[in-house]
This record gives sequence, C-alpha cells and structure tokens, in this order.
Amino acid sequence: MDIHAEDVALGDSRMRTAILFFILLVLSVMPSYGEMYKWVDEKGTVHFTDDPSSIPEKYRTDAESRKTPKEAPALKKEERPSSASTARKPSELGGFDVPLERRGELSVAEVILNGRKRQHFIVDTGASFTLINRQTVKDLDVTIDENTPFLPITTASDVILTPLVTLRSVRVGKAEVENVDALVHNLPGDTAGLLGNSFLNKFRVVIDSVNGKMTLFRQEGKISPDRPGGYGKDYWAGRFQFYNK
Repeated sequence: MDIHAEDVALGDSRMRTAILFFILLVLSVMPSYGEMYKWVDEKGTVHFTDDPSSIPEKYRTDAESRKTPKEAPALKKEERPSSASTARKPSELGGFDVPLERRGELSVAEVILNGRKRQHFIVDTGASFTLINRQTVKDLDVTIDENTPFLPITTASDVILTPLVTLRSVRVGKAEVENVDALVHNLPGDTAGLLGNSFLNKFRVVIDSVNGKMTLFRQEGKISPDRPGGYGKDYWAGRFQFYNK
C-alpha cells in the first residue's frame, strides 16, 4: 500500500508539472509577423513551418500559407494587489465572489459555457486567452473549419497552430461575459480548460488564497471617446494585440 501511494503521489506531481508547463506555452503565443506554411505529405500527415525552403520540393506547390499576427508588446502579468490596495472603490462595491478549489499549486473555478456546459477551469491571470479542450468544442457544437483563425503557440521543439473560437458566453459565479475568445487545445490529464484574460481582463481580479476565493470587480466605466465601451486603452491594446489590423 505504501508503494502504491508513492506511485500515485508521483503521478499527480508529474501531471501538475505537465499542466504548468502547458500554461507557459499558452503564455508564449507568438506575436511575430510573417507567414506560416501548411503542407500534407503522402501519408496524410499535416506539417507546419515558417521556412518554405524546408518543405520538400514535391509538396511546395500545394502548400498553404497562413498569416500570423503582427508584433505587439507583451502583456504584463497582473500583480496581485496588497491588502492596502484591495480596498473597494465606490464603483467596485458588489464585486462577484467566486469559490476556488486548490489542486496542488493550481486554483480551479467552476465555469458555465454558453449558458449550458458546466466545467472546472484552472484560473490563470497571466494567460492571454481562455482555453478549452476539443471535447468541449464538440459538446457546444462550435464549428472549426477553413474559416477558423489559428494562432501559433511555441513549444520546446515545434510551433502549434491552435484554433481560435468565440464562446457565446462564459459565466463564473454571477459574473458573465459574452463573446469570449478561446484557444482550442487539450491540456494534460482530464483538465477541461483554462480561464485566461479573454475573460478576466473585463475585471479587476483579487485572489484570496487564504479563504479560497476570487473576487471580480467590473472594469468598465463611463463610455467616452477615450473609453470606448467603457474600457481604457490598456484593455483594448490587450484585447486585440494578437490580431491583424
């Protein structure tokens, strides 16, 4: 029994390490500008490269090119406010409290996608996008086809072109956001997805690890020429930094 328990603990540790590693990959969505080339070999295997000379000559005429996003400054990871800075402003009264579950080093929150699909997502205030797995895409009847945009994610040895879809709504506790962009990729293990800044950047996020909760304060203010939609320049710069103009 002792040996079995150690094996289980080791497996859990490796799984957490794999998930944390993939989160780092999500943070490294490449903002470089250029062309990515897609080609299929005689076995039906799909390949991607940014160097057309690396494509075997017999496949070059059929290779497809995809534009990658223009370069943009990297977003700064959100600093968790100190106890002095967490005092609510008058406009922030009535923030949304969300229970968090600890899984090793990760914080997990319950989310509801498109008003009907209930999942548990890892919360990461440093991730540029929310991420969902392919099974969830099927369950939500979200279409991925030739018109779906792709964003490149760098790995240790390769570049992965990842589908970018739009969820009709994401609700966390009583906080709900419509038209949330999400990358589609399977995380290690049975992790359903990751809650990133395509949802969280609508809020000021305060994480209380001691009490196991996250509080979301809406960011939008009065709409003006300088604040379209009620949001400031930093919000919109982050919102569109990975898209072509």
